Amino acid sequence: MNLDGLDGFTIEVPSWAYGNSGTRFKVFTRPGGPRNPYEKISDAAQVNRVTGLANRVSLHIPWDLVDDWPDLRAHADKLGVQIGAINSNLFQDDDYRLGSLCHPDAAVRRKAVDHHLRCLDVMRQTGSTDLKIWLPDGLNYAGQDSLRGRQDRLAESLRTIYDAMDDGHRMLLEYKFFEPHFYTMDIPDWGTSLLHCLALGEKATVVLDTGHHAPGTNIEFIVMQLIRQNRLGAFDFNSRYYADDDLIVGSADPFQLFRIMSEIVAAGAHRPGSGVNFMLDQCHNIEEKIPGQIRSVLNVESALAKALLVDQEALAAEQRAGDVLGAHQVLMDAYETDVRSALADRREARGLPRDPVKTFQATGYAESVAAERVGGTQAGWGA
Repeated sequence: MNLDGLDGFTIEVPSWAYGNSGTRFKVFTRPGGPRNPYEKISDAAQVNRVTGLANRVSLHIPWDLVDDWPDLRAHADKLGVQIGAINSNLFQDDDYRLGSLCHPDAAVRRKAVDHHLRCLDVMRQTGSTDLKIWLPDGLNYAGQDSLRGRQDRLAESLRTIYDAMDDGHRMLLEYKFFEPHFYTMDIPDWGTSLLHCLALGEKATVVLDTGHHAPGTNIEFIVMQLIRQNRLGAFDFNSRYYADDDLIVGSADPFQLFRIMSEIVAAGAHRPGSGVNFMLDQCHNIEEKIPGQIRSVLNVESALAKALLVDQEALAAEQRAGDVLGAHQVLMDAYETDVRSALADRREARGLPRDPVKTFQATGYAESVAAERVGGTQAGWGA
């Protein structure tokens, strides 16, 4: 079983996945929750230590603000991880009730732009190259504001941010079908995001969150199209049943994850040089945080391993012959292959544990931080 295509493949984990989280009814706390960005990075480093796949940590501003960015970067370096994408926040300020980058008031738009300029400064100090923007702007009612006017304001705001970026920086522009607004979002789909990115320039790319689509959407088709345009900048991997559920990736529909990874492998976009950043964006509500992230990383690795087993020559031959079921069976043969032992052997050969979850649980790390992190306010989603 040739899994050489896994070499160099890595996954970025989010700092916010390690804090307290919950539903709109209740936020659940667990002993040992991180109290600051340093402790979030320490927790994230545990995932990389047992998987060897998660060497970057996304930060969220202002949730992860510190006084000394070079010191936080040094802390990450010491633990064998790097600072990944810097995520902006446009959804927790009262001034943004009617929008941020699309707001009718130029002063509010300027405030939102300035926030991103601050994020660019964080990138410069931490070595990050990606500015990730999820825009929560939208409308709840027809006639509430001008749809075209909001797109014009958004284009102007994004242009100001884009022009402030350094060489080597990228803008990752996310989209979401609905929520927090329900009549329309200002970037509701991949096409809208792509149009803005094409207008901005080569440093602007689309980020695809697997939970941000209407039910039944063929996500692998979107993946293919964005790769064709060389504009797929990043993924936010998670799993969903109804909407933006942010569950462990692959837990709801592992076959969909395989189909997505198959399109990625077919285009060679799994290789480090492709420029596609594979990231997790999950909110662990009732499960343990670090094991949840480990499980997600392993699920992505497993889906990629199966996608690498697709016999591309046989698939192409069946497609040319018009053998519908034959072509489908080529994919199913790869998907139904049990890769668990092969991946465990591969980890062992690289000096990593065969079972990362059990190995982490045996370290006593969770019990240690539960005893140490007492007396402070635990960080959570939004803090």
